[in-house]
Amino acid sequence: MASITFSATSANSFFLPTASVSDYSNQYIRDGFNPLKKNLSDTRKKHNGRGLASTNVASPPLPAVAPLLPRRESSNSGDLSHVAWTSVRQERWEGELLVQGEIPLWLKGTYLRNGPGLWHIGDYNFRHLFDGYAMLVKLQFEDGRLIAGHRQIESEAYKAAMKTQKLCYREFSEVPKADNFLSYIGELANLFSGASLTDNANTGVVMLADGRVVCLTETQKGSIVIDPTTLDTLGKFEYSDTLGGLIHSAHPIVTETEFLSLLPDLINPGYLAVRMEPGTNERKVIGRVDCSRGPAPGWVHSFPVTEHYIIVPEMPLRYCAGNLLKAEPTPLYKFEWHPESKAFMHVMCKASGNIVASVEVPLYITFHFINAYEEKDEDGRVTAVIADCCEHNADTTILDKLRIHNLRSYIGQDVLPDARVGRFRIPFDGSAYGKLEAALDPNEHGRGLDMCSINPAYLGKQYRYAYACGAQRPCNFPNTLTKIDLVNKKAKNWHDEGAVPSEPFFVARPGATEEDDGVVISMVSGKNGDGYALLLDGSTFQEIARAKFPYGLPYGLHGCWVPSK
Repeated sequence: MASITFSATSANSFFLPTASVSDYSNQYIRDGFNPLKKNLSDTRKKHNGRGLASTNVASPPLPAVAPLLPRRESSNSGDLSHVAWTSVRQERWEGELLVQGEIPLWLKGTYLRNGPGLWHIGDYNFRHLFDGYAMLVKLQFEDGRLIAGHRQIESEAYKAAMKTQKLCYREFSEVPKADNFLSYIGELANLFSGASLTDNANTGVVMLADGRVVCLTETQKGSIVIDPTTLDTLGKFEYSDTLGGLIHSAHPIVTETEFLSLLPDLINPGYLAVRMEPGTNERKVIGRVDCSRGPAPGWVHSFPVTEHYIIVPEMPLRYCAGNLLKAEPTPLYKFEWHPESKAFMHVMCKASGNIVASVEVPLYITFHFINAYEEKDEDGRVTAVIADCCEHNADTTILDKLRIHNLRSYIGQDVLPDARVGRFRIPFDGSAYGKLEAALDPNEHGRGLDMCSINPAYLGKQYRYAYACGAQRPCNFPNTLTKIDLVNKKAKNWHDEGAVPSEPFFVARPGATEEDDGVVISMVSGKNGDGYALLLDGSTFQEIARAKFPYGLPYGLHGCWVPSK
């Protein structure tokens, strides 16, 4: 591989010498676990011999936390040894962490990460990564110190499951078991009304321009407001408009001036592009895109924008009403693969809602778009839009690889489907066809790619760097962090043998003038049941700090940054 690899097991890495999790197992229930409570007040700022300071800080006693969650995941599900795919051991925890290395003093705020944290109810194990009940994790940075915590999001789906010890709402691959035929008919009626769809907001978290923090998933009812400091669930985010619909993109575009989202129309196949002004709950329609082909709109988990345009993807992986009605999951869950319907990219003007380009492109599969920008001629006229995504080579098996059983039963084979930075070029000259090519050699990032972030100042603009999860093979899931240089077409990769890192999130240094001047934050699930928060230098991609959690946390999905007030 041509990329530079910084291994977490190298001499430049930092390991936190703390006691094992088992040493403190009883203390989890008593006071939420705090390994720093004893005799550490005199160990502040001891040097570690590498020229970096280890900041050791003591925390006051914490209030009692919730009891341990029941851990009854069946051994029939495969190897449960990796903490990334194991339900979190307790509902909530908070404490200050021992930092190895140095956290930049300018880093002031809270990184929030959302994702599934509980994959079972009683003796019943969920099927898919995306089914798990949402768990929010925080990393709160202030003056070189780090306070961490996690808590389950108290959705109606989660609360009902905890009360009844059974599934009560439809999750990504799960359907509540009907007691009889009449209850099955009633459940179908609730599906059409949306009453049986989950509000399990386990996918993303965003901070709106007015300061509210909202956790999100694919269902509109799964929009939940939380407190970013306490992680308390504050209530539903209720849209005040009459647009209706049951689903939306799980990844809206959120800036200081607006909130943009796409609403798939399953009845008259197409998409509504909507805008919500800061301080309101009312979405207003910008425009509509009718699907070019196919029986239903393509899955639209995310979408990109430029300064003046919204890019609406139309994948041949399309929503399927028939699959929604089935009591057991199909191979593609809520979707069907329709290669005969072809694939398209549409470009809508933000100001007018007019469609300025619709082109057919090669077949593709993507969960996550990275960024997009406008290509201009020497007179400043837009000639094309460039849109980048984590593209899985039109391989639908990626969905099935994310079944919990498959993730837990890994035995060392190289089964992760290939992925690349897929770069679309959508011309504005009236052409019927666009291009889709790899933006760089996929071997630079191990032919694995997902869970991406950029410097938010470059959203919708021409940019150079992207951060994502890549692969060091053999593997069954992305297991590295990668910094991609789209100009030099190279990548730098970070890897910790046997560990599973989550989304690398870039936070720019205040006043920075270089695109990669900042830090990259990730949370890592370790191979021995442990886990840690990780900070990398955004430019060199070298590790600058880590802080070990009291116990390993499950793999998480997406996060946001909440700056200190």
